[in-house]
Amino acid sequence: MEKQRSFSIKPTRLWLFSFTISFSLIFFIFFSIWVLNLPLYSRQETHFQFNSTTAAAAASVSLGLRSPFKIQSLTGFHRNYSATQIKNSILVSTHFSRVENESQVSNFSTFEEILDKGSQPQSVVYDINIEKNSTFFGNRSTKSETVSSKGLEIDSTNISIPIWNQQQQNVSITLSNKEEASSDVLKVVNKKECDISKGKWVFDESYPLYTNASCPYIDEGFSCETNGRLDKNYMKWRWQPQDCDIPRFNATQMLELIRGKRLVFAGDSINRNQWESMLCLLMGAIKDPRKVYETRGRRITKEKGNYCFKFVDYQCTVEYYVTHFLVHEGKARIGSKRVQTLRIDTMDKGSSRWRGADILVFNTAHWWNHHKTKAGKNYYQERNQVHPRLDVSTAFEKALTTWASWIDRHVNPSKTQVFFRSSAPSHFSGGQWNTGGHCREASQPIPETYRGEYPEKNIIVEQITGKMKTPVTFLNITGLSDYRIDGHPSIYGRKLGSSSRVQDCSHWCLPGVPDTWNEILYMHLEIKRRKSLPN
Repeated sequence: MEKQRSFSIKPTRLWLFSFTISFSLIFFIFFSIWVLNLPLYSRQETHFQFNSTTAAAAASVSLGLRSPFKIQSLTGFHRNYSATQIKNSILVSTHFSRVENESQVSNFSTFEEILDKGSQPQSVVYDINIEKNSTFFGNRSTKSETVSSKGLEIDSTNISIPIWNQQQQNVSITLSNKEEASSDVLKVVNKKECDISKGKWVFDESYPLYTNASCPYIDEGFSCETNGRLDKNYMKWRWQPQDCDIPRFNATQMLELIRGKRLVFAGDSINRNQWESMLCLLMGAIKDPRKVYETRGRRITKEKGNYCFKFVDYQCTVEYYVTHFLVHEGKARIGSKRVQTLRIDTMDKGSSRWRGADILVFNTAHWWNHHKTKAGKNYYQERNQVHPRLDVSTAFEKALTTWASWIDRHVNPSKTQVFFRSSAPSHFSGGQWNTGGHCREASQPIPETYRGEYPEKNIIVEQITGKMKTPVTFLNITGLSDYRIDGHPSIYGRKLGSSSRVQDCSHWCLPGVPDTWNEILYMHLEIKRRKSLPN
Protein backbone atom coordinates (compact mmCIF):
# COMPACT_ATOMS: atom_id res chain seq x y z
CA MET A 1 0.00 0.00 0.00
CA GLU A 2 1.06 3.51 -0.76
CA LYS A 3 2.09 5.47 2.26
CA GLN A 4 -0.40 8.25 3.16
CA ARG A 5 1.02 11.80 3.11
CA SER A 6 0.52 14.03 6.12
CA PHE A 7 -0.25 17.78 5.77
CA SER A 8 1.84 20.04 8.00
CA ILE A 9 2.93 23.70 8.02
CA LYS A 10 6.32 24.74 9.20
CA PRO A 11 6.43 27.44 11.92
CA THR A 12 8.36 29.85 9.67
CA ARG A 13 5.73 29.69 6.94
CA LEU A 14 2.95 30.16 9.46
CA TRP A 15 4.62 33.29 10.86
CA LEU A 16 5.08 34.75 7.35
CA PHE A 17 1.46 34.04 6.41
CA SER A 18 0.15 35.66 9.61
CA PHE A 19 2.35 38.74 9.14
CA THR A 20 1.14 39.21 5.54
CA ILE A 21 -2.52 39.01 6.51
CA SER A 22 -2.06 41.40 9.46
CA PHE A 23 -0.09 43.95 7.43
CA SER A 24 -2.72 43.87 4.65
CA LEU A 25 -5.51 44.50 7.14
CA ILE A 26 -3.65 47.41 8.77
CA PHE A 27 -2.86 48.94 5.33
CA PHE A 28 -6.49 48.61 4.26
CA ILE A 29 -7.71 50.31 7.47
CA PHE A 30 -5.31 53.25 7.14
CA PHE A 31 -6.05 53.62 3.41
CA SER A 32 -9.80 53.67 4.13
CA ILE A 33 -9.34 56.36 6.79
CA TRP A 34 -7.21 58.45 4.40
CA VAL A 35 -9.80 58.17 1.60
CA LEU A 36 -12.66 59.14 3.91
CA ASN A 37 -10.77 62.23 5.08
CA LEU A 38 -9.98 63.51 1.59
CA PRO A 39 -11.64 66.88 0.68
CA LEU A 40 -14.60 66.43 -1.59
CA TYR A 41 -13.20 68.71 -4.29
CA SER A 42 -9.70 69.84 -5.09
CA ARG A 43 -11.05 73.33 -5.53
CA GLN A 44 -14.30 75.00 -4.69
CA GLU A 45 -16.56 75.90 -7.52
CA THR A 46 -19.76 77.87 -7.37
CA HIS A 47 -22.58 77.50 -9.85
CA PHE A 48 -25.33 80.10 -9.75
CA GLN A 49 -28.58 79.21 -11.52
CA PHE A 50 -31.97 80.33 -10.46
CA ASN A 51 -35.30 78.55 -10.45
CA SER A 52 -38.04 81.13 -9.97
CA THR A 53 -41.54 82.14 -10.92
CA THR A 54 -42.64 85.01 -13.15
CA ALA A 55 -41.77 87.36 -10.35
CA ALA A 56 -38.29 85.94 -10.77
CA ALA A 57 -35.34 86.75 -8.63
CA ALA A 58 -32.45 89.02 -9.48
CA ALA A 59 -29.04 88.32 -8.06
CA SER A 60 -26.36 90.93 -7.80
CA VAL A 61 -22.75 90.97 -6.84
CA SER A 62 -21.75 94.35 -5.52
CA LEU A 63 -18.93 96.16 -3.79
CA GLY A 64 -19.01 98.82 -1.16
CA LEU A 65 -21.58 97.30 1.22
CA ARG A 66 -20.46 96.64 4.75
CA SER A 67 -22.74 93.97 6.20
CA PRO A 68 -21.40 90.44 6.79
CA PHE A 69 -22.54 87.54 4.65
CA LYS A 70 -22.92 83.79 5.13
CA ILE A 71 -21.11 81.01 3.40
CA GLN A 72 -22.71 77.58 3.39
CA SER A 73 -19.79 75.18 3.75
CA LEU A 74 -19.67 71.90 1.87
CA THR A 75 -19.74 68.84 4.04
CA GLY A 76 -22.35 66.25 4.80
CA PHE A 77 -25.24 64.94 2.75
CA HIS A 78 -27.58 66.05 -0.01
CA ARG A 79 -30.48 68.20 1.05
CA ASN A 80 -32.78 70.89 -0.32
CA TYR A 81 -32.69 74.50 0.78
CA SER A 82 -35.61 76.84 0.73
CA ALA A 83 -35.00 80.49 -0.03
CA THR A 84 -35.89 81.44 3.54
CA GLN A 85 -33.16 79.16 4.86
CA ILE A 86 -30.38 80.74 2.86
CA LYS A 87 -31.45 84.31 2.41
CA ASN A 88 -28.39 86.56 2.24
CA SER A 89 -26.15 83.50 2.09
CA ILE A 90 -23.67 82.10 -0.40
CA LEU A 91 -23.61 78.41 -1.16
CA VAL A 92 -20.10 77.46 -2.16
CA SER A 93 -19.92 74.63 -4.69
CA THR A 94 -23.69 74.63 -4.91
CA HIS A 95 -25.76 74.37 -8.07
CA PHE A 96 -28.88 76.48 -8.60
CA SER A 97 -31.28 76.04 -11.49
CA ARG A 98 -33.72 78.49 -13.05
CA VAL A 99 -36.69 78.23 -15.38
CA GLU A 100 -35.52 78.46 -18.99
CA ASN A 101 -38.16 80.96 -20.09
CA GLU A 102 -37.69 83.26 -17.14
CA SER A 103 -37.96 86.88 -18.16
CA GLN A 104 -35.75 88.28 -15.43
CA VAL A 105 -31.97 88.50 -15.69
CA SER A 106 -29.43 87.91 -12.96
CA ASN A 107 -26.97 90.78 -13.10
CA PHE A 108 -23.32 90.40 -12.17
CA SER A 109 -20.84 93.24 -12.11
CA THR A 110 -17.75 91.50 -13.51
CA PHE A 111 -14.23 92.76 -13.15
CA GLU A 112 -10.78 91.96 -14.38
CA GLU A 113 -9.52 93.03 -10.99
CA ILE A 114 -11.68 94.99 -8.57
CA LEU A 115 -9.46 96.96 -6.27
CA ASP A 116 -9.96 99.16 -3.28
CA LYS A 117 -11.54 102.51 -4.08
CA GLY A 118 -10.68 105.56 -2.06
CA SER A 119 -8.89 105.51 1.23
CA GLN A 120 -11.37 103.27 3.03
CA PRO A 121 -11.25 99.50 2.63
CA GLN A 122 -14.29 98.13 0.84
CA SER A 123 -16.41 95.27 2.13
CA VAL A 124 -17.84 92.52 -0.01
CA VAL A 125 -21.44 91.41 0.02
CA TYR A 126 -23.35 88.88 -2.00
CA ASP A 127 -27.05 89.66 -1.70
CA ILE A 128 -29.35 86.99 -3.13
CA ASN A 129 -33.03 87.90 -3.01
CA ILE A 130 -35.36 85.06 -3.96
CA GLU A 131 -39.13 84.62 -3.96
CA LYS A 132 -40.39 82.67 -0.94
CA ASN A 133 -41.78 79.90 -3.13
CA SER A 134 -38.48 79.43 -4.96
CA THR A 135 -36.33 76.44 -4.07
CA PHE A 136 -32.55 76.14 -4.19
CA PHE A 137 -31.43 72.62 -4.81
CA GLY A 138 -28.14 72.34 -2.96
CA ASN A 139 -25.66 69.54 -2.66
CA ARG A 140 -23.56 68.36 0.27
CA SER A 141 -24.13 70.80 3.05
CA THR A 142 -25.18 70.25 6.62
CA LYS A 143 -23.67 73.19 8.44
CA SER A 144 -23.45 76.92 7.81
CA GLU A 145 -20.81 79.38 8.88
CA THR A 146 -21.14 83.14 9.19
CA VAL A 147 -18.06 84.96 7.90
CA SER A 148 -17.61 88.70 8.18
CA SER A 149 -16.49 90.40 4.98
CA LYS A 150 -13.68 92.08 6.90
CA GLY A 151 -10.44 90.27 6.23
CA LEU A 152 -11.94 88.04 3.56
CA GLU A 153 -10.31 88.02 0.16
CA ILE A 154 -11.79 86.23 -2.80
CA ASP A 155 -8.70 85.47 -4.80
CA SER A 156 -8.79 85.74 -8.58
CA THR A 157 -6.12 83.14 -9.29
CA ASN A 158 -8.64 80.52 -10.42
CA ILE A 159 -11.60 82.75 -11.23
CA SER A 160 -13.66 82.58 -14.38
CA ILE A 161 -17.13 83.69 -15.40
CA PRO A 162 -18.48 82.31 -18.65
CA ILE A 163 -20.65 84.75 -20.62
CA TRP A 164 -24.24 84.64 -19.39
CA ASN A 165 -26.58 82.49 -21.43
CA GLN A 166 -30.18 81.33 -21.16
CA GLN A 167 -29.25 78.30 -19.10
CA GLN A 168 -26.73 79.10 -16.44
CA GLN A 169 -24.06 81.33 -14.93
CA ASN A 170 -21.00 79.50 -13.61
CA VAL A 171 -18.64 81.22 -11.20
CA SER A 172 -15.49 79.67 -9.83
CA ILE A 173 -13.91 81.38 -6.80
CA THR A 174 -11.23 80.66 -4.26
CA LEU A 175 -11.58 81.91 -0.71
CA SER A 176 -8.64 82.83 1.46
CA ASN A 177 -8.55 84.60 4.79
CA LYS A 178 -6.40 87.76 4.91
CA GLU A 179 -5.86 89.93 7.93
CA GLU A 180 -4.87 93.11 6.13
CA ALA A 181 -7.62 95.68 5.61
CA SER A 182 -6.68 96.32 1.99
CA SER A 183 -7.67 92.75 1.16
CA ASP A 184 -11.38 93.47 1.62
CA VAL A 185 -12.03 93.11 -2.08
CA LEU A 186 -13.93 90.93 -4.49
CA LYS A 187 -12.11 90.07 -7.69
CA VAL A 188 -14.34 88.45 -10.28
CA VAL A 189 -12.96 88.00 -13.77
CA ASN A 190 -15.12 87.96 -16.85
CA LYS A 191 -14.18 85.11 -19.14
CA LYS A 192 -14.04 87.76 -21.84
CA GLU A 193 -11.11 89.85 -20.61
CA CYS A 194 -12.00 93.42 -19.71
CA ASP A 195 -10.80 95.93 -22.31
CA ILE A 196 -10.17 99.15 -20.42
CA SER A 197 -9.97 101.12 -23.66
CA LYS A 198 -13.68 100.54 -24.31
CA GLY A 199 -16.05 102.64 -22.25
CA LYS A 200 -17.32 106.17 -21.75
CA TRP A 201 -16.59 109.32 -19.79
CA VAL A 202 -18.92 109.84 -16.83
CA PHE A 203 -19.36 113.23 -15.17
CA ASP A 204 -18.37 112.83 -11.51
CA GLU A 205 -18.61 115.66 -9.00
CA SER A 206 -16.12 113.92 -6.69
CA TYR A 207 -13.34 114.75 -9.12
CA PRO A 208 -10.71 116.20 -9.47
CA LEU A 209 -8.42 114.43 -7.01
CA TYR A 210 -6.34 117.59 -6.50
CA THR A 211 -6.48 121.25 -7.52
CA ASN A 212 -4.12 123.81 -9.00
CA ALA A 213 -3.92 125.36 -5.53
CA SER A 214 -3.04 122.09 -3.76
CA CYS A 215 -0.29 121.03 -6.20
CA PRO A 216 2.81 123.22 -6.62
CA TYR A 217 4.24 121.08 -9.43
CA ILE A 218 2.02 122.00 -12.39
CA ASP A 219 4.08 124.06 -14.79
CA GLU A 220 2.64 126.99 -16.69
CA GLY A 221 1.84 125.06 -19.87
CA PHE A 222 -0.55 122.65 -18.10
CA SER A 223 -2.02 125.00 -15.47
CA CYS A 224 -5.13 126.00 -17.41
CA GLU A 225 -7.14 127.30 -14.45
CA THR A 226 -4.26 129.52 -13.32
CA ASN A 227 -3.96 130.81 -16.88
CA GLY A 228 -7.57 131.97 -16.92
CA ARG A 229 -9.73 129.01 -17.97
CA LEU A 230 -13.05 129.61 -16.21
CA ASP A 231 -14.99 126.41 -16.87
CA LYS A 232 -14.18 123.54 -14.49
CA ASN A 233 -16.09 120.68 -16.07
CA TYR A 234 -13.03 119.32 -17.89
CA MET A 235 -11.66 118.28 -14.46
CA LYS A 236 -14.72 116.25 -13.47
CA TRP A 237 -14.89 113.47 -16.02
CA ARG A 238 -14.14 109.91 -14.93
CA TRP A 239 -13.42 107.09 -17.37
CA GLN A 240 -15.82 104.16 -16.99
CA PRO A 241 -14.88 100.96 -18.91
CA GLN A 242 -17.90 99.01 -20.13
CA ASP A 243 -16.93 95.67 -18.53
CA CYS A 244 -15.11 96.62 -15.33
CA ASP A 245 -14.14 99.45 -12.98
CA ILE A 246 -10.91 101.38 -12.64
CA PRO A 247 -10.09 101.88 -8.96
CA ARG A 248 -10.02 105.44 -7.71
CA PHE A 249 -6.44 106.56 -7.20
CA ASN A 250 -5.34 106.02 -3.61
CA ALA A 251 -2.29 108.22 -2.97
CA THR A 252 -1.33 106.52 0.29
CA GLN A 253 -1.52 103.06 -1.23
CA MET A 254 0.43 104.19 -4.30
CA LEU A 255 3.19 105.56 -2.10
CA GLU A 256 3.29 102.24 -0.26
CA LEU A 257 3.60 100.47 -3.61
CA ILE A 258 6.69 102.52 -4.45
CA ARG A 259 8.17 102.69 -0.96
CA GLY A 260 11.95 102.46 -1.25
CA LYS A 261 11.72 102.36 -5.05
CA ARG A 262 12.35 104.45 -8.16
CA LEU A 263 9.39 105.32 -10.39
CA VAL A 264 10.79 106.66 -13.67
CA PHE A 265 8.97 108.30 -16.58
CA ALA A 266 11.07 108.51 -19.77
CA GLY A 267 9.67 110.08 -22.90
CA ASP A 268 8.52 113.29 -24.53
CA SER A 269 6.60 116.23 -23.07
CA ILE A 270 3.37 114.20 -23.01
CA ASN A 271 5.11 111.85 -20.58
CA ARG A 272 6.14 114.90 -18.55
CA ASN A 273 2.45 115.78 -18.54
CA GLN A 274 1.71 112.37 -16.96
CA TRP A 275 4.67 112.64 -14.57
CA GLU A 276 3.45 116.00 -13.23
CA SER A 277 0.00 114.48 -12.79
CA MET A 278 1.55 111.66 -10.73
CA LEU A 279 3.38 114.13 -8.50
CA CYS A 280 0.14 116.04 -7.87
CA LEU A 281 -1.82 112.85 -7.14
CA LEU A 282 0.79 111.65 -4.65
CA MET A 283 0.88 114.99 -2.84
CA GLY A 284 -2.65 114.24 -1.65
CA ALA A 285 -1.17 111.85 0.93
CA ILE A 286 1.68 114.11 2.09
CA LYS A 287 1.15 115.97 5.37
CA ASP A 288 4.39 117.94 5.29
CA PRO A 289 5.18 119.30 1.77
CA ARG A 290 8.73 120.10 2.92
CA LYS A 291 9.43 116.37 2.87
CA VAL A 292 9.04 116.30 -0.90
CA TYR A 293 11.75 118.02 -2.92
CA GLU A 294 13.69 117.97 -6.19
CA THR A 295 17.08 116.47 -5.40
CA ARG A 296 19.00 119.17 -7.30
CA GLY A 297 16.73 122.05 -6.30
CA ARG A 298 15.28 122.45 -9.79
CA ARG A 299 11.94 124.11 -10.45
CA ILE A 300 9.80 122.42 -13.11
CA THR A 301 9.96 124.30 -16.42
CA LYS A 302 9.86 123.38 -20.08
CA GLU A 303 13.53 124.27 -20.44
CA LYS A 304 14.94 121.59 -18.13
CA GLY A 305 14.37 117.98 -19.08
CA ASN A 306 15.44 115.85 -16.10
CA TYR A 307 13.92 115.83 -12.63
CA CYS A 308 14.10 113.62 -9.56
CA PHE A 309 11.64 114.24 -6.72
CA LYS A 310 12.27 112.50 -3.41
CA PHE A 311 9.46 111.57 -1.00
CA VAL A 312 11.36 111.43 2.29
CA ASP A 313 8.83 109.54 4.40
CA TYR A 314 8.60 106.76 1.82
CA GLN A 315 12.26 106.78 0.72
CA CYS A 316 11.18 106.73 -2.92
CA THR A 317 11.79 108.92 -5.97
CA VAL A 318 9.50 109.91 -8.84
CA GLU A 319 11.67 110.86 -11.80
CA TYR A 320 11.32 112.21 -15.33
CA TYR A 321 13.88 112.09 -18.14
CA VAL A 322 13.22 113.73 -21.47
CA THR A 323 13.77 111.65 -24.60
CA HIS A 324 11.76 112.54 -27.67
CA PHE A 325 12.43 109.36 -29.62
CA LEU A 326 14.01 106.94 -27.08
CA VAL A 327 16.92 106.72 -29.54
CA HIS A 328 19.85 109.10 -30.02
CA GLU A 329 19.46 112.50 -31.66
CA GLY A 330 22.79 113.42 -33.21
CA LYS A 331 24.51 114.95 -36.20
CA ALA A 332 26.23 113.58 -39.29
CA ARG A 333 28.12 115.03 -42.22
CA ILE A 334 26.41 114.92 -45.60
CA GLY A 335 28.70 116.44 -48.19
CA SER A 336 30.09 119.65 -46.74
CA LYS A 337 27.28 120.10 -44.22
CA ARG A 338 26.63 118.67 -40.78
CA VAL A 339 22.94 117.92 -40.40
CA GLN A 340 20.76 116.69 -37.58
CA THR A 341 20.05 112.98 -37.72
CA LEU A 342 18.21 110.40 -35.68
CA ARG A 343 20.32 107.35 -34.84
CA ILE A 344 17.61 104.71 -34.92
CA ASP A 345 20.14 101.97 -34.06
CA THR A 346 21.52 103.69 -30.92
CA MET A 347 19.82 104.38 -27.60
CA ASP A 348 19.36 107.88 -26.21
CA LYS A 349 22.44 109.06 -24.31
CA GLY A 350 20.35 109.52 -21.17
CA SER A 351 19.34 105.84 -21.07
CA SER A 352 21.95 105.10 -18.39
CA ARG A 353 19.82 107.11 -15.94
CA TRP A 354 16.87 104.76 -16.41
CA ARG A 355 18.83 101.67 -15.38
CA GLY A 356 18.05 100.28 -11.95
CA ALA A 357 14.57 101.78 -11.79
CA ASP A 358 11.84 99.64 -10.22
CA ILE A 359 9.03 100.96 -12.40
CA LEU A 360 9.66 102.35 -15.91
CA VAL A 361 7.00 104.20 -17.92
CA PHE A 362 7.99 104.93 -21.52
CA ASN A 363 6.39 106.71 -24.44
CA THR A 364 7.30 108.10 -27.82
CA ALA A 365 4.99 109.21 -30.63
CA HIS A 366 4.48 112.97 -30.48
CA TRP A 367 7.73 113.95 -32.23
CA TRP A 368 7.37 111.31 -34.91
CA ASN A 369 4.64 113.48 -36.44
CA HIS A 370 6.87 116.50 -37.01
CA HIS A 371 7.60 117.51 -40.60
CA LYS A 372 11.27 116.49 -40.62
CA THR A 373 10.54 113.15 -39.01
CA LYS A 374 7.65 112.36 -41.33
CA ALA A 375 9.54 113.42 -44.45
CA GLY A 376 12.47 111.13 -43.59
CA LYS A 377 14.83 112.79 -46.03
CA ASN A 378 18.52 112.60 -45.02
CA TYR A 379 17.41 112.25 -41.41
CA TYR A 380 17.49 108.63 -40.23
CA GLN A 381 20.92 107.15 -39.56
CA GLU A 382 22.15 103.59 -38.96
CA ARG A 383 25.82 103.15 -38.18
CA ASN A 384 27.62 105.53 -40.57
CA GLN A 385 24.86 105.51 -43.16
CA VAL A 386 22.30 108.30 -43.41
CA HIS A 387 19.29 107.13 -45.38
CA PRO A 388 18.52 109.48 -48.28
CA ARG A 389 14.87 108.67 -47.63
CA LEU A 390 13.20 106.30 -45.18
CA ASP A 391 9.52 105.80 -44.44
CA VAL A 392 8.58 107.05 -40.95
CA SER A 393 6.81 103.79 -40.01
CA THR A 394 9.90 101.76 -40.91
CA ALA A 395 12.11 104.15 -38.95
CA PHE A 396 9.76 104.01 -35.95
CA GLU A 397 9.83 100.21 -36.00
CA LYS A 398 13.64 100.15 -36.17
CA ALA A 399 13.87 102.64 -33.27
CA LEU A 400 11.45 100.61 -31.14
CA THR A 401 13.42 97.45 -31.91
CA THR A 402 16.56 99.20 -30.63
CA TRP A 403 14.70 100.19 -27.46
CA ALA A 404 13.35 96.64 -26.99
CA SER A 405 16.85 95.17 -27.30
CA TRP A 406 18.13 97.61 -24.70
CA ILE A 407 15.32 96.66 -22.30
CA ASP A 408 16.00 92.94 -22.74
CA ARG A 409 19.72 93.47 -22.09
CA HIS A 410 19.63 95.90 -19.18
CA VAL A 411 16.35 95.35 -17.31
CA ASN A 412 15.90 92.62 -14.72
CA PRO A 413 12.24 91.50 -14.95
CA SER A 414 12.30 90.19 -11.37
CA LYS A 415 13.08 93.72 -10.12
CA THR A 416 11.65 96.11 -12.70
CA GLN A 417 8.13 96.46 -14.07
CA VAL A 418 8.06 98.05 -17.54
CA PHE A 419 5.17 99.99 -19.08
CA PHE A 420 4.79 101.56 -22.49
CA ARG A 421 2.05 104.16 -22.85
CA SER A 422 0.33 104.44 -26.21
CA SER A 423 0.20 107.62 -28.25
CA ALA A 424 -1.96 110.46 -26.96
CA PRO A 425 -4.16 112.11 -29.62
CA SER A 426 -4.07 115.76 -30.68
CA HIS A 427 -7.23 117.68 -31.62
CA PHE A 428 -6.23 120.49 -33.95
CA SER A 429 -8.89 121.92 -36.25
CA GLY A 430 -8.16 124.23 -39.19
CA GLY A 431 -4.42 123.53 -39.21
CA GLN A 432 -1.59 122.23 -37.03
CA TRP A 433 0.12 123.79 -34.00
CA ASN A 434 2.17 126.12 -36.19
CA THR A 435 -0.41 126.83 -38.90
CA GLY A 436 -3.34 128.22 -36.94
CA GLY A 437 -4.81 124.97 -35.60
CA HIS A 438 -7.22 125.41 -32.69
CA CYS A 439 -9.47 123.62 -30.18
CA ARG A 440 -10.73 126.57 -28.14
CA GLU A 441 -14.44 126.04 -28.72
CA ALA A 442 -14.47 122.54 -27.15
CA SER A 443 -15.97 122.33 -23.66
CA GLN A 444 -17.39 118.78 -23.67
CA PRO A 445 -16.01 115.35 -24.61
CA ILE A 446 -16.75 114.09 -28.11
CA PRO A 447 -19.92 111.90 -28.18
CA GLU A 448 -19.41 108.17 -27.60
CA THR A 449 -20.44 107.38 -31.16
CA TYR A 450 -17.12 108.82 -32.34
CA ARG A 451 -14.53 106.24 -33.35
CA GLY A 452 -11.08 107.54 -34.17
CA GLU A 453 -8.56 105.68 -36.30
CA TYR A 454 -6.23 103.40 -34.36
CA PRO A 455 -2.68 104.70 -34.88
CA GLU A 456 -0.25 102.53 -36.80
CA LYS A 457 2.42 103.37 -34.21
CA ASN A 458 0.37 101.66 -31.50
CA ILE A 459 0.17 98.52 -33.63
CA ILE A 460 3.96 98.56 -34.10
CA VAL A 461 4.53 98.97 -30.34
CA GLU A 462 2.20 96.07 -29.54
CA GLN A 463 3.90 93.82 -32.09
CA ILE A 464 7.41 94.57 -30.82
CA THR A 465 6.62 94.35 -27.09
CA GLY A 466 4.83 91.06 -27.73
CA LYS A 467 8.09 89.51 -28.93
CA MET A 468 10.26 90.78 -26.09
CA LYS A 469 11.86 88.58 -23.44
CA THR A 470 11.04 91.19 -20.78
CA PRO A 471 7.30 91.55 -20.00
CA VAL A 472 6.01 95.00 -21.00
CA THR A 473 2.53 96.26 -20.07
CA PHE A 474 0.98 98.34 -22.85
CA LEU A 475 -1.06 101.22 -21.40
CA ASN A 476 -3.56 101.82 -24.17
CA ILE A 477 -4.93 105.31 -23.48
CA THR A 478 -5.35 106.45 -27.09
CA GLY A 479 -9.05 105.73 -27.58
CA LEU A 480 -10.28 107.02 -24.24
CA SER A 481 -8.22 110.21 -24.64
CA ASP A 482 -9.48 110.74 -28.17
CA TYR A 483 -12.93 111.65 -26.79
CA ARG A 484 -11.45 114.45 -24.68
CA ILE A 485 -11.11 117.34 -27.11
CA ASP A 486 -12.10 119.56 -24.17
CA GLY A 487 -9.06 118.55 -22.09
CA HIS A 488 -6.32 120.49 -23.92
CA PRO A 489 -4.85 123.82 -22.78
CA SER A 490 -5.81 125.51 -26.06
CA ILE A 491 -5.25 129.25 -25.43
CA TYR A 492 -4.76 128.60 -21.70
CA GLY A 493 -1.30 127.12 -22.08
CA ARG A 494 0.12 130.57 -21.28
CA LYS A 495 -0.78 133.27 -18.82
CA LEU A 496 -3.39 135.82 -19.80
CA GLY A 497 -1.96 138.68 -21.83
CA SER A 498 0.55 136.51 -23.68
CA SER A 499 1.14 137.74 -27.23
CA SER A 500 1.39 134.18 -28.64
CA ARG A 501 -1.59 133.03 -30.68
CA VAL A 502 -0.44 129.42 -30.85
CA GLN A 503 -2.98 127.03 -29.32
CA ASP A 504 -1.92 123.85 -27.56
CA CYS A 505 -4.19 121.00 -28.61
CA SER A 506 -1.63 118.25 -27.91
CA HIS A 507 -0.85 118.50 -24.20
CA TRP A 508 -3.41 118.28 -21.41
CA CYS A 509 -4.67 120.53 -18.63
CA LEU A 510 -3.98 119.44 -15.07
CA PRO A 511 -6.03 118.28 -13.28
CA GLY A 512 -7.34 116.37 -16.26
CA VAL A 513 -6.98 113.43 -18.60
CA PRO A 514 -3.45 112.30 -17.52
CA ASP A 515 -4.87 111.63 -14.04
CA THR A 516 -6.86 108.80 -15.63
CA TRP A 517 -3.72 107.42 -17.24
CA ASN A 518 -2.16 107.27 -13.78
CA GLU A 519 -5.24 105.58 -12.32
CA ILE A 520 -4.77 102.85 -14.93
CA LEU A 521 -1.06 102.63 -14.06
CA TYR A 522 -1.96 102.41 -10.36
CA MET A 523 -4.43 99.62 -11.11
CA HIS A 524 -1.75 97.53 -12.87
CA LEU A 525 0.72 98.02 -10.02
CA GLU A 526 -1.91 97.01 -7.48
CA ILE A 527 -2.83 93.94 -9.52
CA LYS A 528 0.81 92.83 -9.47
CA ARG A 529 1.02 93.38 -5.71
CA ARG A 530 -2.05 91.25 -5.09
CA LYS A 531 -0.79 88.48 -7.33
CA SER A 532 2.43 88.38 -5.32
CA LEU A 533 0.57 87.82 -2.04
CA PRO A 534 0.75 84.28 -0.64
CA ASN A 535 -2.43 82.27 -1.12
